[in-house]
Amino acid sequence: MYAYWGKILRVNLTDGSIKEEHFDEKFAKKWLGTRGFGIYYLLKEMDPTVDPLSPENKMIFATGPLTGTTAPTGGRYMVITKSPLTGYIAMANSGGFFGAELKFAGWDAIIVEGASDHPVYLYINDESVELRDASHLWGKTSTETEEALKEEIGDKRIRVALIGPAGENLVRFAAIMNDEHRAAGRGGVGAVMGSKKLKAIVVRGHKRVEVADRAKFTSVVKEKTDKLRNDPTAGGGLPKYGTAVLVNIINQNGLYPTRNFQYSQFEYAEEQSGEAMAAKYLVRNKPCYACPIGCGRVNRLPTLGITEGPEYESIWALGAHNGINDLASIIEANHLADEYGMDTISLGGTLATAMELYEKGLLKQEDLGEDAPPFRWGNTEVLHYYIEKIAKREGFGDKLAEGGYRLAEMYNGVEYFMGVKKQELPAYDPRGAEGHGLGYATNNRGGCHIKQYMISPEILGYPYKMDPHDISDEKVKMVITFQDLTALIDAAGLCVFTTFGLGADDYRDMLNAALGWDLSTEEYMKIGERIWNAERLFNLRAGLDPLKEDTLPKRLLEEPVKNGPNKGHVVRLHLMLPRYYKFRGWTEDGKIPEEKLKELGLEGL
Repeated sequence: MYAYWGKILRVNLTDGSIKEEHFDEKFAKKWLGTRGFGIYYLLKEMDPTVDPLSPENKMIFATGPLTGTTAPTGGRYMVITKSPLTGYIAMANSGGFFGAELKFAGWDAIIVEGASDHPVYLYINDESVELRDASHLWGKTSTETEEALKEEIGDKRIRVALIGPAGENLVRFAAIMNDEHRAAGRGGVGAVMGSKKLKAIVVRGHKRVEVADRAKFTSVVKEKTDKLRNDPTAGGGLPKYGTAVLVNIINQNGLYPTRNFQYSQFEYAEEQSGEAMAAKYLVRNKPCYACPIGCGRVNRLPTLGITEGPEYESIWALGAHNGINDLASIIEANHLADEYGMDTISLGGTLATAMELYEKGLLKQEDLGEDAPPFRWGNTEVLHYYIEKIAKREGFGDKLAEGGYRLAEMYNGVEYFMGVKKQELPAYDPRGAEGHGLGYATNNRGGCHIKQYMISPEILGYPYKMDPHDISDEKVKMVITFQDLTALIDAAGLCVFTTFGLGADDYRDMLNAALGWDLSTEEYMKIGERIWNAERLFNLRAGLDPLKEDTLPKRLLEEPVKNGPNKGHVVRLHLMLPRYYKFRGWTEDGKIPEEKLKELGLEGL
């Protein structure tokens, strides 16, 4: 096989065993990589009802066939496991250089199972693989851990995926960090790693990924890279201002959730925009492996020095979502979240939930402690104080570490939790983009934007502009297409930002040139559909009740937008969801019938 090694590393942390396993081209053509490999092994080997923080939960670190190649953004890896935040599937991916290095070491994926009785790290140096004691690293932050490992191993070119104190302390939205500031963030994958006492995976590789036809592949990659460089978003706005270029755009369109989605425009958005960050703090861009876009930011703060980020979602979650305006405080908070290792979207969403519980009088100062800063909108002191408390599960931070849904439940205010399937929503108010709302409600990993970025057609005009308040059959089918396409892009090992410039045929061209296959665009899209349905199947077996959980917070369904261009709108989910199920080929209650499982080759799993 080309672009694969056909090798999977299986590591059992309970007994310390390490094994090499193999897969063939038939398997690769069915599941492609990353999310495909991960969901296959979870369905095949694990009871979906297990406690996600128990040794019975498994973690798969997987690459795609284009990971480690010169394909634009070909550096992604994915972590697939059962989420401690939602209780359903978690698939969190990250850029940087770790994924490519894992491929250079000769491995397509790692299956981690069991749990160690003491902290360990996994050291992979090409074919040499061993578990090492990590007791001396436990408690260290992301940067401290990576620096200590580089010194200990004596190789500054190692790549590390690790957890910070948040993962060690089982914070339900802990992230896995790599290259210091890159995160496989969503769903609490870092807490699963912490429950296994796995502090880090260290990789060093020296192999080159072979493709079927090097000359043809190089030519195809050049063509697609040129497309991205000539696109106004991928080659213009993102390199110039990072993902924060969206702050002004989304705010002007009336989708920028403010003060826990009570409002849809933020009066200070311009002051925390990508343009403002570039003018005040930007030092340079920092692209991931093989990325021609380069949306990563390196900033300098007088009080902090050099740091990376924040990107759009983090600026919003730690800013407007909590009524906070000060960009410097947001950058510092983002830095702290990276150091402790936690998902900034869920972090900001949990704090915003606490803010509204406090505003409504359900959460009181005596609950926080006499010296703790009050949860008042715009109070920057909250950010820095509680991030550390959450990571260490100290004081009220112990309750915040459970995430926004469980916090709201503790204080009888579930209606103030703005999330789906117990995961906090990202930075787009779907009352201003109703297809995006359908995507939120049906996303396999809960409140998530990136697995069906309907903002592209509804706001940005990719692949063409759709009326954000249109809820026609065409819009519902577009949500399904975006979900399946995203699964395909993820499985290939690429970044979804490539959709700003590339379409399904472009991914087909790159995959066929690398793999030596001759699959059609429809056949590749079928792989995406299979992955999406397999993840749904996992959730159903884990206990998902579709008619209760494929939904949105009451506020988005019943409270019309108060300000901005979408004033008066709600999400008409009840009119879209039945058609979504129908077009998916599912039953009226959101289940997958046997004939659909058979059509997708999922029977028997």
